[in-house]
Amino acid sequence: MSGPEGYSTFVPKPLPPSPPLKISPAMQVLLDRANQALGRLDGVTLLLPDPDQFLYTYIRKEAVLSSQIEGTQSSLSDLLLFENDGSPGVPQADALETFNYIEAMNHGLRRIESGELPLSLRLLREVHQRLLEDTRGADKDPGNFRTTQNWIGGTRPSNARFVPPAPHEVQGAMSDLESFLHADPMETPILIKAALAHAQFETIHPFLDGNGRVARLLITLLLCTQGVLSRPLLYLSLYLKRNRDVYYERLQGVRTEGAWEEWLEFFLEGVIDVAASATATTKSIVQMVERDRQKLHGLGRGSSTALRIHDYVIRYVVVSVPRTSRALGLSEPTVANGVRRLEAQAVLREVTGRERNRLYVYDEYLKLLNEGTTEPAS
Repeated sequence: MSGPEGYSTFVPKPLPPSPPLKISPAMQVLLDRANQALGRLDGVTLLLPDPDQFLYTYIRKEAVLSSQIEGTQSSLSDLLLFENDGSPGVPQADALETFNYIEAMNHGLRRIESGELPLSLRLLREVHQRLLEDTRGADKDPGNFRTTQNWIGGTRPSNARFVPPAPHEVQGAMSDLESFLHADPMETPILIKAALAHAQFETIHPFLDGNGRVARLLITLLLCTQGVLSRPLLYLSLYLKRNRDVYYERLQGVRTEGAWEEWLEFFLEGVIDVAASATATTKSIVQMVERDRQKLHGLGRGSSTALRIHDYVIRYVVVSVPRTSRALGLSEPTVANGVRRLEAQAVLREVTGRERNRLYVYDEYLKLLNEGTTEPAS
């Protein structure tokens, strides 16, 4: 469709693709491997004494990576310090955008799990509103589909790399996508559905800002809604960040050549890669936690307090004495003494260098989670 300045907008056909996807024997093998990798990832949570402890920080890693793809500079350490009223050196605006990603994800999962809302256009608008609240995108009409033209690359639509549908086409295209998510006109295997829906959302680009982050959240929400994962543990942002040029090429190939099979292959390889990595990381964390608990059991008198603090640190990674004291119902001197014991065992490390308002980090745990979050964004 042509625009007034000599540019053309792209209106995608409704899903599933037409002509239909060609699932070759090699692609079927890839799909089977991806499903098996997801199964192993979901099963590994059974090793965790408290999966929610792990999930708290793992979601934060995904928030950091997804935001970094969009250009923020906030690291996982920055985010955790920000949440603990941390350090003056933390980029506050970037950390807030990353924090909002967590809020948006949790909001979407709560609404689905409580039965209040299905995965729908209304829910995606709510997620978008939470994502942009009080950030640099707050003036980009959070929670509403765009009413003006946007574009990708270039300085204006006429020299852009890609121009999504015109504003009046957005609602119809998104309604078609919503139907596809709910098996209309036909049921689609979940990983194929997630791959197609992500690409379609990115192509429609229904919001003025935050499209990439919502499109990545859509994958997580779909997998949890369909019961493929009992907890939101699969995040493709690290894979997409490391392969960003190929990621954009594959999306563009879908638009210009209908190259859905190439996109699907890239997506499934990402699922296999990320699921295997997350499974290995989870096993390493289980081993680390158990080893450190054995150290603390050997402390004799005072070990019970040290173990309670350790349980708290597993969940939050960065802690302070006052906050830990309030959370555990222990006096500050008791917590301070326990923290010193964890420092002596090289479990915790003080990171501020201050005399007051000190913060302590579970150093090895943070290193395990930090993979990829401190690498250059491109």
